[in-house]
Amino acid sequence: MHIRNLHKDRYNLTELSEVSPELREFIFVNPYGDETVDFANPLAVKALNRALLKKFYGIKWWDIPEAYLCPPIPGRADYLHHVADLLGNNRYKLSVLDVGVGANCVYPIIGHAEYEWNFVGSDIDEVALESAKKIIEANDLGKFVELRHQKDPKKIFQSIIKPTDRFDIVICNPPFHSSAEEAQAGSQRKQTNLGLKKDVLNFGGQSHELWCQGGEVSFVSQMIEESIGYKNQVGWFTTLIAKKEHLPALKARLDKMGVSKTKIVEMKQGQKISRILAWTYFKGSH
Repeated sequence: MHIRNLHKDRYNLTELSEVSPELREFIFVNPYGDETVDFANPLAVKALNRALLKKFYGIKWWDIPEAYLCPPIPGRADYLHHVADLLGNNRYKLSVLDVGVGANCVYPIIGHAEYEWNFVGSDIDEVALESAKKIIEANDLGKFVELRHQKDPKKIFQSIIKPTDRFDIVICNPPFHSSAEEAQAGSQRKQTNLGLKKDVLNFGGQSHELWCQGGEVSFVSQMIEESIGYKNQVGWFTTLIAKKEHLPALKARLDKMGVSKTKIVEMKQGQKISRILAWTYFKGSH
């Protein structure tokens, strides 16, 4: 993990349960003698996230509706730290657009706590935005996080980036799968790797959070196409890329758009490897 990631060491569940006592009921000792939580239980995953957000990011209250995406906090933090490196020493107090802020509002929470970033979070899901609004209000983040509803699910930046907006960075965790069936198969693989039952969706996720027509290639291609219209308003456009084999086609598309610079940043969390695709139209960017 990134050197600045507060979660690069193993979870100290004793310390976490001290700041969030509800976590205690989900802690047990595994056959190796280590304390862990039951990742097959969505309530345990949510309780762990709540404890991490309280201990490391000063969050007083956090919750999400049932069946919405409950993201792994260390991976989300890693993305933000790597993105911050694009700005070098100028990484503090930036303006960030979070495409698909979700019901969990995790990127704005971490980004503001670590770097004092200000956020605009967009989403097509009004239930998710209402959930994010509750989190923002409960933690006095209203001065730092603004939410915007994307009413056209076929658009990403249009109607969200206003003429007077200036963003240092765009971040995005796109829907990776190309169909509901592919998303279900991916969930089953994850559960098998974790030793979970196949009917347990411990990390949750609404359909639009997990898949879209054409998968991540289609979604990111749409980002790239739209990005040129906002090339003077955004410093760096970035997005997560799950599958390495998708990068050549996306990079070729960026080359055709005449971007000034493209970067691919690899992230490792345990056995999992993912990538950040970043591009800018500004010359002289880091």
